[in-house]
Amino acid sequence: MKADVFSISGKHILITGSSRGIGLVLARELGLRGATIILNGTSQERLEQAAAQLTELGIRVITAAFDITDEPGCAAAVAAVLSQTGAIDVLINNAGIQIRRPAETFEIADFDSILSVNLKGAFIVSKIVGNAMIAQKSGKIINVCSIQSELGRAFITPYAASKGGLKLLTKGLATEWGKHNIQVNGLGPGYFVTDMTKALSGDPEFSEWLCKRVPAGRWGDPEELAGAAIFLSSAASNYVTGQILYVDGGMLACV
Repeated sequence: MKADVFSISGKHILITGSSRGIGLVLARELGLRGATIILNGTSQERLEQAAAQLTELGIRVITAAFDITDEPGCAAAVAAVLSQTGAIDVLINNAGIQIRRPAETFEIADFDSILSVNLKGAFIVSKIVGNAMIAQKSGKIINVCSIQSELGRAFITPYAASKGGLKLLTKGLATEWGKHNIQVNGLGPGYFVTDMTKALSGDPEFSEWLCKRVPAGRWGDPEELAGAAIFLSSAASNYVTGQILYVDGGMLACV
């Protein structure tokens, strides 16, 4: 095995929804290891702020403002990125939204929004970038799934449905594109302290329950997702495809 099998230096990595939250943390950690980061979001102002943070750390950054649910807009943005980079080596489908509400009162418009961003959007970007990867005969796609890809939980049924679908999208694309030397895997976070979970992390009762439920006995730090992302982005995972790597403090290992 080559000594640098885990190296991602020189790779061009597109991370959707990376102007903040887990996406920005991944952008920083992968960028500090030599990758060129392509930040994505719908707000150019927020992207520029995120890019400035990374540039100060010496990270090479490109910004690409587009809506992942808009196929023509996504195609145009990816083409523009490819004209600058020549290749997208890794795609991380990180963008996602969450709405918490009882199923019996859940608005269908909100259900559609969750499925559109969390599942359809991931497919649209994968399809467009996947065509470029097929042409270059290599690539890695990492779909940010969730422990809700495996477990249900009250008040987030549509979210769980979207993440369960993303797990099977991962396996389907891995099956189709393995012959093109494209590996498609999922990264499944457990409970991490982020903007999306602040309502829960700020709830003492929920936090107490979680810390008793998780073998690690605590919430996760988003930086702890970086190791798995590096592995799935590097040559170390060249014979790994169609898998979901859960980073959850052991939550799925026990009842």
